[in-house]
Amino acid sequence: MNHRTVFFVSDQTGITAETLGHSLMTQFDGLKFRSVTVPFIDSVDKAKKTVNRINLTAEVEGARPIIFATLVTDEIRKVLVESRGLFMDFFDTFIGPLERELELRSSHTVGMAHGVSNTTAYARRIDAMNFALDNDDGASTRGYERADVILVGVSRSGKTPTCLYMALHYGIFPANYPLAEEEFEKGQLPAALEPYRQKLYGLTISPERLQQVRSERRPGSRYASAQQVSFELRSAKALFDKNGIAFLDTSECSIEEIASTVLHSKGLLDRNDEPAQPDPV
Repeated sequence: MNHRTVFFVSDQTGITAETLGHSLMTQFDGLKFRSVTVPFIDSVDKAKKTVNRINLTAEVEGARPIIFATLVTDEIRKVLVESRGLFMDFFDTFIGPLERELELRSSHTVGMAHGVSNTTAYARRIDAMNFALDNDDGASTRGYERADVILVGVSRSGKTPTCLYMALHYGIFPANYPLAEEEFEKGQLPAALEPYRQKLYGLTISPERLQQVRSERRPGSRYASAQQVSFELRSAKALFDKNGIAFLDTSECSIEEIASTVLHSKGLLDRNDEPAQPDPV
């Protein structure tokens, strides 16, 4: 059996179960995993239907499905434990030890992560998202004085998704600017970026990966040709080196890894701002 089905079960959205479960599954090379997310399992009846689905998968595939869960209610968790899958619940794993250490029983309340307990941090994340959208892909450069970081790089190197992730999860005000042939021919930074050198961070990518990404967007175009891709990447690196701009190769990096590297490099993880609220589970 070179593949397994993985269920992500939650009494809320399932985002936490997916994130933690995927992180664990990436440690096992050579196996393929089919992911099934089952959110909002907030009643015993829904839990029983999910168990039936898991058991049917086990029967058809001849192997136990793997179940990652974030279930606050003990009654619902007990139903899932009886399934024919390998059941692992993140709350059950960590809540008990925390209760013993803190000498305090948890509330066991469904949906607590959805509350906006820190309105200041929440408002900042909304503002940061709006800023990232307004300053995406060099559309506007007038707000750069408010930017915490400005990502620069060739088209399709990962600038936009990284900016949106930093804004949503960290409340960082990010902008991004695409380097084009005009800058490469001059061998100079765009005039709009000159006053903000200390905010710049470069993203690059392997020629093979960039050509693949661009070919999916514009197959057979000059934009996606090997020659154009190689030219742009060489020119961008030369520009980074000339101007002392730190940069990261994003070819094998997730958006989370790119964002964390950028924020650490620019010292933005050490700020005293209120942290972003946790993602819904």
